[in-house]
Amino acid sequence: MKTATVSTNTFELTEIPYGYDAFPEVIDVRTMEIHHTKHHQGYTDKLNAALKEVNISGKTIEEILSMDDLPTAIRNNGGGFFNHSLYWDILTPGGKMSESFKAKIVEDFGSQEAFMNQLSDAAANRFGSGWAWVVQVDDKKLHIFSTPNQDNPLMKVAELQGTPILGIDVWEHAYYLKYQNKRVEYLQNILKIINWGKVEDRMV
Repeated sequence: MKTATVSTNTFELTEIPYGYDAFPEVIDVRTMEIHHTKHHQGYTDKLNAALKEVNISGKTIEEILSMDDLPTAIRNNGGGFFNHSLYWDILTPGGKMSESFKAKIVEDFGSQEAFMNQLSDAAANRFGSGWAWVVQVDDKKLHIFSTPNQDNPLMKVAELQGTPILGIDVWEHAYYLKYQNKRVEYLQNILKIINWGKVEDRMV
């Protein structure tokens, strides 16, 4: 599923394609509900307000986040809107790696184990709040890195620019009620419920 692409300057909160109780052993119901209805809703509302203030319309969220010199409010809240939309989508239960995706991972990272370790390390070692990403760049190669706050690979400020195909939220609000400060344990569990078919579908 691609994130919202609309022809007006109003975005709507992305619905998650499963219930808040879809995987309580990994993410508790209360965290899911607060994360979606408070945090993601807040980013959506503030993004719409910021776009209205600077009169940006007729662009997709991907086009907006790829613009030069993003106003801070759009960078933060547009990033929050897009990042969470992707996050919910790739957590859809079910979806094993296809043989073609496994081959792509081996080609770009050497092995599946190396890929998973690099992704876990990027998420675990992001200081403070942020995201870990798998991104496909212009030469079609996959890379892993992290960004602070709500930045993402669509933005000119990112270490790498490209198509984000997987994003892992490492803000404390994504896991603190269940895991407290145990980010590594959260990451170990969240990687068990990635829908790799959805991730592969985002490749270009």
